[in-house]
Amino acid sequence: MAGTANPTAGAAAMAPAEEHMDPRKLIAFFAMVLGMFMSILDIQIVSASLSEIQAGLSAGSDEIAWVQTAYLIAEVIMIPLSGTLARIVSTRYLFAFSAAGFTAASALAATATNIDQMIVYRAIQGFIGGGMIPSVFAAAFTIFPPSKRNIVSPIIGLIATLAPTIGPTVGGYLSNAFSWHWLFLVNIVPGIIVTIVTYNFIDFDKPELKLFRRFDWWGLAAMAVFLGALEYVLEEGNANDWFNDDMIVIGAIASAIGCVVFFYRAFTVEFPVVDLTAFTNRNFTFGSMFSFVMGIGLYGLTYIYPVYLSAIRGYDALMIGETMFVSGLAMFFTAPLAGRLSSVLDLRLMMAIGFVSFAAGTWLMTGITADWDFWELFIPQILRGFGLMMCMVPINNIALGTLSPAKIRGASGLFNLTRNLGGAVGLAIINTVLTNRQDVHYQRLREGVHWGKPEAQDMVSSLTSKFDALGMDGASVAIKQMVGIVTRQAMVMSFSDIFLLLTGLFLIMVLGVTFIEKPAPQKGPGGGGH
Repeated sequence: MAGTANPTAGAAAMAPAEEHMDPRKLIAFFAMVLGMFMSILDIQIVSASLSEIQAGLSAGSDEIAWVQTAYLIAEVIMIPLSGTLARIVSTRYLFAFSAAGFTAASALAATATNIDQMIVYRAIQGFIGGGMIPSVFAAAFTIFPPSKRNIVSPIIGLIATLAPTIGPTVGGYLSNAFSWHWLFLVNIVPGIIVTIVTYNFIDFDKPELKLFRRFDWWGLAAMAVFLGALEYVLEEGNANDWFNDDMIVIGAIASAIGCVVFFYRAFTVEFPVVDLTAFTNRNFTFGSMFSFVMGIGLYGLTYIYPVYLSAIRGYDALMIGETMFVSGLAMFFTAPLAGRLSSVLDLRLMMAIGFVSFAAGTWLMTGITADWDFWELFIPQILRGFGLMMCMVPINNIALGTLSPAKIRGASGLFNLTRNLGGAVGLAIINTVLTNRQDVHYQRLREGVHWGKPEAQDMVSSLTSKFDALGMDGASVAIKQMVGIVTRQAMVMSFSDIFLLLTGLFLIMVLGVTFIEKPAPQKGPGGGGH
Protein backbone atom coordinates (compact mmCIF):
# COMPACT_ATOMS: atom_id res chain seq x y z
CA MET A 1 0.00 0.00 0.00
CA ALA A 2 1.38 3.42 0.92
CA GLY A 3 4.92 4.34 1.86
CA THR A 4 6.81 3.85 5.08
CA ALA A 5 8.21 6.34 7.55
CA ASN A 6 11.13 6.97 5.19
CA PRO A 7 9.60 8.72 2.15
CA THR A 8 12.43 7.72 -0.17
CA ALA A 9 12.26 4.09 0.86
CA GLY A 10 8.46 4.23 0.69
CA ALA A 11 8.51 5.55 -2.85
CA ALA A 12 10.95 2.89 -3.91
CA ALA A 13 8.94 0.13 -2.29
CA MET A 14 5.50 1.28 -3.30
CA ALA A 15 5.83 3.01 -6.66
CA PRO A 16 6.55 0.41 -9.33
CA ALA A 17 9.63 1.04 -11.36
CA GLU A 18 8.64 -1.04 -14.34
CA GLU A 19 5.54 -1.93 -16.33
CA HIS A 20 5.77 -5.66 -15.67
CA MET A 21 3.42 -6.70 -12.86
CA ASP A 22 4.51 -9.23 -10.26
CA PRO A 23 1.99 -12.16 -10.41
CA ARG A 24 2.05 -12.37 -6.60
CA LYS A 25 0.87 -8.78 -6.35
CA LEU A 26 -1.90 -9.45 -8.87
CA ILE A 27 -3.11 -12.47 -6.89
CA ALA A 28 -2.98 -10.47 -3.67
CA PHE A 29 -4.84 -7.55 -5.24
CA PHE A 30 -7.73 -9.66 -6.57
CA ALA A 31 -8.05 -11.42 -3.22
CA MET A 32 -8.28 -7.96 -1.63
CA VAL A 33 -10.95 -6.97 -4.16
CA LEU A 34 -13.00 -10.04 -3.14
CA GLY A 35 -12.65 -9.06 0.52
CA MET A 36 -13.79 -5.50 -0.22
CA PHE A 37 -16.75 -6.86 -2.19
CA MET A 38 -17.90 -8.95 0.77
CA SER A 39 -17.54 -6.04 3.20
CA ILE A 40 -19.53 -3.59 1.05
CA LEU A 41 -22.10 -6.22 0.04
CA ASP A 42 -22.93 -6.91 3.68
CA ILE A 43 -24.15 -3.34 4.18
CA GLN A 44 -27.18 -4.01 1.97
CA ILE A 45 -27.45 -7.81 1.93
CA VAL A 46 -29.81 -7.73 4.93
CA SER A 47 -31.95 -4.81 3.69
CA ALA A 48 -34.47 -6.91 1.75
CA SER A 49 -34.63 -9.64 4.41
CA LEU A 50 -35.07 -7.74 7.67
CA SER A 51 -38.60 -9.10 8.13
CA GLU A 52 -37.29 -12.69 7.95
CA ILE A 53 -34.52 -11.91 10.47
CA GLN A 54 -37.06 -10.16 12.71
CA ALA A 55 -39.31 -13.22 12.71
CA GLY A 56 -36.39 -15.59 13.26
CA LEU A 57 -35.08 -13.64 16.27
CA SER A 58 -38.48 -12.57 17.65
CA ALA A 59 -37.29 -8.96 17.49
CA GLY A 60 -39.41 -5.84 17.80
CA SER A 61 -39.99 -3.52 14.85
CA ASP A 62 -37.94 -0.80 16.56
CA GLU A 63 -35.03 -3.18 17.13
CA ILE A 64 -34.60 -4.86 13.76
CA ALA A 65 -33.25 -1.75 12.00
CA TRP A 66 -30.18 -2.01 14.24
CA VAL A 67 -29.09 -5.10 12.29
CA GLN A 68 -28.08 -2.63 9.58
CA THR A 69 -27.39 0.46 11.71
CA ALA A 70 -24.89 -1.32 14.00
CA TYR A 71 -22.88 -2.45 10.97
CA LEU A 72 -22.84 1.05 9.45
CA ILE A 73 -21.84 2.84 12.67
CA ALA A 74 -18.96 0.42 13.32
CA GLU A 75 -17.75 0.46 9.71
CA VAL A 76 -17.73 4.24 9.44
CA ILE A 77 -15.36 4.41 12.44
CA MET A 78 -12.90 1.86 11.05
CA ILE A 79 -12.69 3.19 7.47
CA PRO A 80 -10.68 6.37 8.26
CA LEU A 81 -8.70 4.56 10.97
CA SER A 82 -7.51 1.83 8.59
CA GLY A 83 -4.79 3.98 6.97
CA THR A 84 -3.04 4.54 10.30
CA LEU A 85 -3.42 0.88 11.30
CA ALA A 86 -2.00 -0.28 7.97
CA ARG A 87 1.02 1.96 8.52
CA ILE A 88 1.61 0.53 12.01
CA VAL A 89 1.03 -3.21 11.39
CA SER A 90 1.38 -3.29 7.54
CA THR A 91 -1.25 -3.95 4.91
CA ARG A 92 -0.61 -7.68 5.08
CA TYR A 93 -1.48 -8.11 8.75
CA LEU A 94 -4.32 -5.56 8.73
CA PHE A 95 -6.06 -7.09 5.72
CA ALA A 96 -5.57 -10.73 6.73
CA PHE A 97 -6.77 -10.00 10.27
CA SER A 98 -9.74 -8.02 8.92
CA ALA A 99 -10.72 -10.85 6.56
CA ALA A 100 -10.41 -13.46 9.31
CA GLY A 101 -12.34 -11.35 11.82
CA PHE A 102 -15.05 -10.52 9.29
CA THR A 103 -15.45 -14.22 8.50
CA ALA A 104 -15.65 -15.19 12.17
CA ALA A 105 -18.19 -12.42 12.89
CA SER A 106 -20.26 -13.61 9.91
CA ALA A 107 -20.34 -17.12 11.38
CA LEU A 108 -21.38 -15.70 14.76
CA ALA A 109 -24.17 -13.65 13.16
CA ALA A 110 -25.55 -16.80 11.53
CA THR A 111 -25.73 -18.46 14.98
CA ALA A 112 -27.43 -15.52 16.73
CA THR A 113 -30.48 -16.57 18.76
CA ASN A 114 -31.70 -13.13 19.82
CA ILE A 115 -31.55 -9.56 18.56
CA ASP A 116 -28.96 -8.44 21.13
CA GLN A 117 -26.47 -11.05 19.94
CA MET A 118 -27.15 -10.15 16.31
CA ILE A 119 -26.52 -6.43 16.90
CA VAL A 120 -23.20 -7.13 18.69
CA TYR A 121 -22.05 -9.56 15.98
CA ARG A 122 -23.02 -7.16 13.19
CA ALA A 123 -21.12 -4.33 14.89
CA ILE A 124 -18.01 -6.53 15.09
CA GLN A 125 -18.51 -7.56 11.47
CA GLY A 126 -18.80 -3.95 10.30
CA PHE A 127 -15.88 -2.65 12.34
CA ILE A 128 -13.40 -5.36 11.33
CA GLY A 129 -14.67 -5.55 7.73
CA GLY A 130 -14.28 -1.79 7.33
CA GLY A 131 -10.51 -2.26 7.37
CA MET A 132 -10.61 -4.04 4.01
CA ILE A 133 -12.24 -1.27 1.95
CA PRO A 134 -9.68 1.58 1.87
CA SER A 135 -6.76 -0.88 1.60
CA VAL A 136 -7.89 -1.92 -1.87
CA PHE A 137 -8.07 1.67 -3.14
CA ALA A 138 -4.62 2.41 -1.72
CA ALA A 139 -3.14 -0.77 -3.22
CA ALA A 140 -4.60 -0.02 -6.66
CA PHE A 141 -2.86 3.37 -6.79
CA THR A 142 0.48 2.27 -5.35
CA ILE A 143 1.30 -1.19 -6.72
CA PHE A 144 0.07 -0.56 -10.27
CA PRO A 145 1.78 1.83 -12.70
CA PRO A 146 -0.36 4.71 -14.03
CA SER A 147 -0.60 2.99 -17.43
CA LYS A 148 -2.54 0.13 -15.81
CA ARG A 149 -5.08 2.33 -14.02
CA ASN A 150 -7.57 2.15 -16.89
CA ILE A 151 -7.81 -1.55 -15.95
CA VAL A 152 -7.71 -1.53 -12.13
CA SER A 153 -9.73 1.65 -11.52
CA PRO A 154 -12.88 0.28 -13.21
CA ILE A 155 -12.50 -2.90 -11.15
CA ILE A 156 -12.54 -1.14 -7.78
CA GLY A 157 -15.16 1.34 -9.05
CA LEU A 158 -17.36 -1.54 -10.17
CA ILE A 159 -17.04 -3.37 -6.85
CA ALA A 160 -17.68 -0.22 -4.80
CA THR A 161 -20.90 0.52 -6.71
CA LEU A 162 -22.06 -2.97 -7.70
CA ALA A 163 -21.85 -4.54 -4.24
CA PRO A 164 -24.43 -2.28 -2.53
CA THR A 165 -26.62 -2.30 -5.66
CA ILE A 166 -26.94 -6.09 -5.87
CA GLY A 167 -27.00 -6.51 -2.08
CA PRO A 168 -30.83 -6.65 -1.99
CA THR A 169 -30.79 -9.09 -4.93
CA VAL A 170 -28.34 -11.49 -3.30
CA GLY A 171 -30.02 -11.17 0.10
CA GLY A 172 -33.51 -11.68 -1.33
CA TYR A 173 -32.45 -14.79 -3.20
CA LEU A 174 -30.62 -16.37 -0.26
CA SER A 175 -33.40 -15.73 2.27
CA ASN A 176 -36.06 -17.03 -0.16
CA ALA A 177 -34.15 -20.09 -1.38
CA PHE A 178 -32.62 -21.09 1.96
CA SER A 179 -33.00 -19.01 5.15
CA TRP A 180 -31.79 -15.71 6.58
CA HIS A 181 -28.81 -17.51 8.15
CA TRP A 182 -27.29 -17.82 4.68
CA LEU A 183 -26.99 -14.03 4.43
CA PHE A 184 -23.98 -14.52 6.71
CA LEU A 185 -22.90 -18.11 6.01
CA VAL A 186 -22.25 -17.16 2.38
CA ASN A 187 -19.18 -15.21 3.59
CA ILE A 188 -17.44 -18.18 5.22
CA VAL A 189 -15.70 -19.92 2.30
CA PRO A 190 -14.69 -16.72 0.41
CA GLY A 191 -13.56 -15.21 3.71
CA ILE A 192 -11.24 -18.13 4.48
CA ILE A 193 -9.78 -17.97 0.96
CA VAL A 194 -9.19 -14.20 1.20
CA THR A 195 -7.54 -14.59 4.61
CA ILE A 196 -5.12 -17.28 3.43
CA VAL A 197 -4.25 -15.63 0.11
CA THR A 198 -3.72 -12.13 1.48
CA TYR A 199 -1.61 -13.35 4.40
CA ASN A 200 0.67 -15.27 2.05
CA PHE A 201 0.82 -12.92 -0.94
CA ILE A 202 0.64 -9.31 0.33
CA ASP A 203 4.11 -7.80 0.66
CA PHE A 204 3.49 -4.18 -0.30
CA ASP A 205 4.95 -2.65 2.87
CA LYS A 206 6.52 -3.37 6.23
CA PRO A 207 5.17 -2.81 9.77
CA GLU A 208 6.24 0.30 11.69
CA LEU A 209 5.43 -0.98 15.17
CA LYS A 210 7.34 1.84 16.86
CA LEU A 211 4.51 4.18 15.78
CA PHE A 212 2.18 2.34 18.14
CA ARG A 213 3.82 4.13 21.08
CA ARG A 214 2.75 7.47 19.57
CA PHE A 215 -0.80 6.35 18.74
CA ASP A 216 -3.36 9.05 19.58
CA TRP A 217 -5.88 7.21 21.75
CA TRP A 218 -7.76 10.40 22.64
CA GLY A 219 -8.04 11.20 18.94
CA LEU A 220 -9.40 7.70 18.28
CA ALA A 221 -11.98 8.05 21.06
CA ALA A 222 -13.04 11.48 19.76
CA MET A 223 -13.33 10.19 16.19
CA ALA A 224 -15.38 7.19 17.32
CA VAL A 225 -17.81 9.45 19.21
CA PHE A 226 -17.93 11.99 16.36
CA LEU A 227 -18.60 9.54 13.53
CA GLY A 228 -20.54 6.94 15.52
CA ALA A 229 -22.95 9.46 17.03
CA LEU A 230 -23.30 11.25 13.69
CA GLU A 231 -24.19 7.98 11.94
CA TYR A 232 -26.71 7.21 14.70
CA VAL A 233 -28.37 10.62 14.38
CA LEU A 234 -28.60 10.32 10.60
CA GLU A 235 -29.89 6.73 10.68
CA GLU A 236 -32.44 7.12 13.47
CA GLY A 237 -33.33 10.83 13.27
CA ASN A 238 -36.33 10.66 10.96
CA ALA A 239 -37.87 7.62 12.68
CA ASN A 240 -37.52 9.33 16.08
CA ASP A 241 -38.80 12.77 15.00
CA TRP A 242 -35.31 14.27 15.01
CA PHE A 243 -34.63 16.75 17.84
CA ASN A 244 -37.92 16.05 19.57
CA ASP A 245 -36.26 12.84 20.77
CA ASP A 246 -33.85 13.02 23.74
CA MET A 247 -31.48 10.36 22.37
CA ILE A 248 -31.13 12.19 19.06
CA VAL A 249 -30.32 15.43 20.91
CA ILE A 250 -27.72 13.63 23.07
CA GLY A 251 -26.26 11.99 19.95
CA ALA A 252 -26.00 15.33 18.14
CA ILE A 253 -24.29 17.01 21.11
CA ALA A 254 -21.88 14.08 21.53
CA SER A 255 -21.05 14.17 17.81
CA ALA A 256 -20.39 17.93 17.92
CA ILE A 257 -18.07 17.61 20.95
CA GLY A 258 -16.30 14.62 19.39
CA CYS A 259 -15.89 16.59 16.15
CA VAL A 260 -14.20 19.53 17.88
CA VAL A 261 -11.84 17.29 19.88
CA PHE A 262 -11.03 15.11 16.85
CA PHE A 263 -10.09 18.03 14.59
CA TYR A 264 -8.11 19.69 17.38
CA ARG A 265 -6.10 16.50 17.90
CA ALA A 266 -5.72 15.94 14.14
CA PHE A 267 -4.03 19.33 13.71
CA THR A 268 -1.96 19.44 16.90
CA VAL A 269 -0.57 15.98 17.75
CA GLU A 270 2.59 14.63 16.14
CA PHE A 271 1.00 11.37 14.89
CA PRO A 272 -2.77 11.94 14.45
CA VAL A 273 -5.14 9.02 14.17
CA VAL A 274 -6.17 10.31 10.71
CA ASP A 275 -3.89 12.35 8.45
CA LEU A 276 -6.01 15.20 6.99
CA THR A 277 -3.22 16.80 4.99
CA ALA A 278 -4.45 15.09 1.80
CA PHE A 279 -7.14 17.78 1.67
CA THR A 280 -4.45 20.31 0.75
CA ASN A 281 -4.53 18.63 -2.68
CA ARG A 282 -7.26 20.43 -4.63
CA ASN A 283 -8.23 17.46 -6.77
CA PHE A 284 -8.46 15.18 -3.74
CA THR A 285 -10.74 17.68 -2.01
CA PHE A 286 -13.06 17.98 -4.99
CA GLY A 287 -12.87 14.24 -5.65
CA SER A 288 -13.98 13.60 -2.06
CA MET A 289 -16.86 16.05 -2.51
CA PHE A 290 -17.97 14.20 -5.63
CA SER A 291 -17.58 10.90 -3.78
CA PHE A 292 -19.92 12.28 -1.09
CA VAL A 293 -22.54 13.10 -3.73
CA MET A 294 -22.09 9.71 -5.38
CA GLY A 295 -22.79 8.15 -1.98
CA ILE A 296 -26.11 10.01 -1.91
CA GLY A 297 -26.99 8.70 -5.37
CA LEU A 298 -25.68 5.19 -4.83
CA TYR A 299 -27.15 4.41 -1.42
CA GLY A 300 -30.15 6.71 -1.79
CA LEU A 301 -31.47 5.01 -4.90
CA THR A 302 -30.54 1.56 -3.62
CA TYR A 303 -32.89 2.42 -0.74
CA ILE A 304 -35.72 4.25 -2.49
CA TYR A 305 -36.38 1.76 -5.31
CA PRO A 306 -37.07 -1.16 -2.89
CA VAL A 307 -39.28 1.10 -0.73
CA TYR A 308 -41.42 1.96 -3.77
CA LEU A 309 -41.54 -1.64 -5.04
CA SER A 310 -42.47 -2.97 -1.62
CA ALA A 311 -44.92 -0.31 -0.39
CA ILE A 312 -46.62 0.53 -3.70
CA ARG A 313 -46.20 -2.55 -5.89
CA GLY A 314 -46.23 -5.17 -3.10
CA TYR A 315 -43.06 -6.92 -4.29
CA ASP A 316 -41.33 -9.48 -2.09
CA ALA A 317 -37.56 -9.50 -1.47
CA LEU A 318 -36.75 -11.71 -4.47
CA MET A 319 -38.87 -9.68 -6.91
CA ILE A 320 -37.23 -6.46 -5.66
CA GLY A 321 -33.80 -8.00 -6.16
CA GLU A 322 -34.59 -9.11 -9.71
CA THR A 323 -35.81 -5.61 -10.61
CA MET A 324 -32.79 -3.90 -9.04
CA PHE A 325 -30.39 -6.22 -10.85
CA VAL A 326 -30.81 -4.14 -14.04
CA SER A 327 -28.58 -1.41 -12.58
CA GLY A 328 -25.98 -4.00 -11.64
CA LEU A 329 -25.86 -5.36 -15.18
CA ALA A 330 -25.55 -1.85 -16.58
CA MET A 331 -22.58 -1.19 -14.29
CA PHE A 332 -20.95 -4.48 -15.20
CA PHE A 333 -21.08 -3.82 -18.95
CA THR A 334 -20.11 -0.14 -18.57
CA ALA A 335 -16.99 -0.84 -16.45
CA PRO A 336 -14.68 -1.91 -19.34
CA LEU A 337 -15.98 0.98 -21.47
CA ALA A 338 -15.29 3.44 -18.66
CA GLY A 339 -11.79 2.02 -18.24
CA ARG A 340 -11.03 2.42 -21.94
CA LEU A 341 -12.48 5.94 -22.09
CA SER A 342 -10.48 7.02 -19.02
CA SER A 343 -7.26 6.67 -21.02
CA VAL A 344 -8.44 8.74 -24.01
CA LEU A 345 -11.00 11.23 -22.66
CA ASP A 346 -10.57 14.17 -20.30
CA LEU A 347 -11.64 12.73 -16.94
CA ARG A 348 -13.72 15.85 -16.29
CA LEU A 349 -15.72 15.19 -19.46
CA MET A 350 -16.31 11.59 -18.35
CA MET A 351 -17.63 12.81 -15.00
CA ALA A 352 -19.94 15.31 -16.70
CA ILE A 353 -21.33 12.54 -18.95
CA GLY A 354 -21.89 10.36 -15.88
CA PHE A 355 -23.67 13.08 -13.90
CA VAL A 356 -25.90 13.95 -16.90
CA SER A 357 -26.78 10.26 -17.33
CA PHE A 358 -27.63 9.94 -13.64
CA ALA A 359 -29.72 13.13 -13.77
CA ALA A 360 -31.55 11.86 -16.88
CA GLY A 361 -32.44 8.63 -15.07
CA THR A 362 -33.83 10.43 -12.02
CA TRP A 363 -35.64 12.96 -14.24
CA LEU A 364 -37.48 10.12 -16.00
CA MET A 365 -38.50 8.85 -12.56
CA THR A 366 -40.23 12.13 -11.70
CA GLY A 367 -43.17 10.90 -13.78
CA ILE A 368 -43.61 7.84 -11.56
CA THR A 369 -47.12 6.50 -10.90
CA ALA A 370 -48.49 3.70 -8.75
CA ASP A 371 -48.62 1.49 -11.87
CA TRP A 372 -44.93 1.64 -12.78
CA ASP A 373 -43.38 -1.79 -13.02
CA PHE A 374 -40.20 -3.51 -14.22
CA TRP A 375 -40.25 -2.06 -17.74
CA GLU A 376 -41.04 1.51 -16.67
CA LEU A 377 -38.03 1.33 -14.33
CA PHE A 378 -35.80 -0.35 -16.94
CA ILE A 379 -34.37 2.69 -18.77
CA PRO A 380 -33.92 4.83 -15.61
CA GLN A 381 -31.97 1.98 -14.01
CA ILE A 382 -29.73 1.57 -17.05
CA LEU A 383 -29.02 5.31 -17.03
CA ARG A 384 -28.26 5.11 -13.32
CA GLY A 385 -25.85 2.16 -13.71
CA PHE A 386 -24.10 3.73 -16.70
CA GLY A 387 -23.84 7.09 -14.92
CA LEU A 388 -22.41 5.60 -11.73
CA MET A 389 -19.57 3.84 -13.55
CA MET A 390 -18.82 6.82 -15.79
CA CYS A 391 -18.47 8.94 -12.62
CA MET A 392 -16.73 6.54 -10.25
CA VAL A 393 -13.73 5.69 -12.45
CA PRO A 394 -12.63 9.31 -13.06
CA ILE A 395 -13.48 10.35 -9.48
CA ASN A 396 -11.18 7.62 -8.14
CA ASN A 397 -8.39 8.64 -10.52
CA ILE A 398 -8.75 12.37 -9.85
CA ALA A 399 -8.96 12.03 -6.07
CA LEU A 400 -6.19 9.48 -5.49
CA GLY A 401 -4.16 9.47 -8.71
CA THR A 402 -2.22 12.68 -7.98
CA LEU A 403 -1.24 11.91 -4.38
CA SER A 404 2.21 10.72 -3.32
CA PRO A 405 2.54 7.10 -2.18
CA ALA A 406 3.10 8.30 1.40
CA LYS A 407 -0.29 10.06 1.41
CA ILE A 408 -2.44 7.46 -0.32
CA ARG A 409 -2.97 5.10 2.61
CA GLY A 410 -4.64 7.64 4.86
CA ALA A 411 -6.30 9.44 1.96
CA SER A 412 -8.03 6.29 0.69
CA GLY A 413 -9.74 5.92 4.09
CA LEU A 414 -10.95 9.52 4.00
CA PHE A 415 -12.09 9.11 0.39
CA ASN A 416 -14.18 6.04 1.21
CA LEU A 417 -15.50 7.71 4.35
CA THR A 418 -16.95 10.56 2.27
CA ARG A 419 -18.91 8.07 0.16
CA ASN A 420 -20.35 6.33 3.22
CA LEU A 421 -21.19 9.62 4.93
CA GLY A 422 -22.81 10.79 1.70
CA GLY A 423 -24.99 7.71 1.80
CA ALA A 424 -25.92 8.31 5.46
CA VAL A 425 -26.73 11.99 4.88
CA GLY A 426 -28.62 11.14 1.69
CA LEU A 427 -30.77 8.50 3.40
CA ALA A 428 -31.56 10.88 6.27
CA ILE A 429 -32.62 13.62 3.84
CA ILE A 430 -34.58 11.21 1.64
CA ASN A 431 -36.47 9.73 4.60
CA THR A 432 -37.25 13.17 6.01
CA VAL A 433 -38.41 14.56 2.67
CA LEU A 434 -40.50 11.45 1.99
CA THR A 435 -42.25 11.81 5.33
CA ASN A 436 -42.82 15.57 5.11
CA ARG A 437 -43.83 15.66 1.44
CA GLN A 438 -46.16 12.71 1.91
CA ASP A 439 -47.97 14.64 4.64
CA VAL A 440 -48.19 17.74 2.42
CA HIS A 441 -49.50 15.78 -0.57
CA TYR A 442 -51.96 13.87 1.62
CA GLN A 443 -53.49 17.11 2.95
CA ARG A 444 -53.83 18.54 -0.55
CA LEU A 445 -55.34 15.36 -1.98
CA ARG A 446 -57.68 15.08 0.99
CA GLU A 447 -58.92 18.62 0.35
CA GLY A 448 -59.61 17.64 -3.26
CA VAL A 449 -61.54 14.51 -2.26
CA HIS A 450 -64.26 16.31 -0.27
CA TRP A 451 -67.82 15.13 0.04
CA GLY A 452 -69.22 17.87 -2.19
CA LYS A 453 -67.24 16.56 -5.16
CA PRO A 454 -69.32 14.34 -7.47
CA GLU A 455 -66.39 12.04 -8.35
CA ALA A 456 -65.69 11.34 -4.66
CA GLN A 457 -69.36 10.68 -3.93
CA ASP A 458 -69.64 8.32 -6.90
CA MET A 459 -66.54 6.35 -5.83
CA VAL A 460 -67.71 6.05 -2.21
CA SER A 461 -71.19 4.95 -3.36
CA SER A 462 -69.70 2.36 -5.70
CA LEU A 463 -67.39 0.97 -3.03
CA THR A 464 -70.17 0.97 -0.40
CA SER A 465 -72.46 -1.05 -2.69
CA LYS A 466 -69.66 -3.48 -3.49
CA PHE A 467 -68.81 -4.21 0.16
CA ASP A 468 -72.46 -4.25 1.25
CA ALA A 469 -73.01 -7.04 -1.25
CA LEU A 470 -70.24 -8.99 0.48
CA GLY A 471 -72.02 -8.68 3.82
CA MET A 472 -69.61 -6.10 5.22
CA ASP A 473 -70.15 -2.63 6.67
CA GLY A 474 -69.93 -1.04 3.23
CA ALA A 475 -69.78 2.61 4.30
CA SER A 476 -66.89 2.27 6.80
CA VAL A 477 -64.91 -0.07 4.53
CA ALA A 478 -65.41 2.35 1.60
CA ILE A 479 -64.00 5.22 3.68
CA LYS A 480 -60.95 3.12 4.62
CA GLN A 481 -60.44 2.27 0.96
CA MET A 482 -60.58 5.94 0.00
CA VAL A 483 -58.06 6.84 2.73
CA GLY A 484 -55.76 4.08 1.46
CA ILE A 485 -55.99 5.32 -2.14
CA VAL A 486 -55.18 8.90 -1.10
CA THR A 487 -52.30 7.76 1.14
CA ARG A 488 -50.84 5.65 -1.64
CA GLN A 489 -51.03 8.48 -4.15
CA ALA A 490 -49.45 10.90 -1.67
CA MET A 491 -46.55 8.48 -1.19
CA VAL A 492 -46.02 8.15 -4.96
CA MET A 493 -46.00 11.94 -5.32
CA SER A 494 -43.39 12.20 -2.55
CA PHE A 495 -41.21 9.70 -4.47
CA SER A 496 -41.47 12.01 -7.49
CA ASP A 497 -40.27 14.93 -5.33
CA ILE A 498 -37.20 12.93 -4.24
CA PHE A 499 -36.28 12.10 -7.83
CA LEU A 500 -36.64 15.76 -8.80
CA LEU A 501 -34.37 16.75 -5.90
CA LEU A 502 -31.73 14.23 -7.01
CA THR A 503 -31.97 15.45 -10.61
CA GLY A 504 -31.15 18.98 -9.49
CA LEU A 505 -28.26 17.76 -7.31
CA PHE A 506 -26.57 15.88 -10.15
CA LEU A 507 -27.03 18.71 -12.61
CA ILE A 508 -25.29 21.01 -10.11
CA MET A 509 -22.43 18.50 -9.99
CA VAL A 510 -21.96 18.95 -13.75
CA LEU A 511 -21.10 22.59 -12.98
CA GLY A 512 -18.86 21.47 -10.10
CA VAL A 513 -16.70 19.50 -12.53
CA THR A 514 -15.40 22.79 -13.96
CA PHE A 515 -13.63 23.56 -10.66
CA ILE A 516 -11.32 20.55 -10.97
CA GLU A 517 -7.82 21.14 -12.30
CA LYS A 518 -7.21 19.26 -15.51
CA PRO A 519 -5.47 16.01 -14.53
CA ALA A 520 -1.96 15.63 -15.87
CA PRO A 521 -1.55 12.97 -18.58
CA GLN A 522 -0.66 9.60 -17.09
CA LYS A 523 2.81 8.85 -18.42
CA GLY A 524 5.12 6.00 -17.70
CA PRO A 525 5.72 4.84 -14.18
CA GLY A 526 9.05 6.38 -13.45
CA GLY A 527 8.31 7.95 -10.05
CA GLY A 528 5.01 6.29 -9.67
CA GLY A 529 3.21 8.78 -11.83
CA HIS A 530 2.33 10.80 -8.74
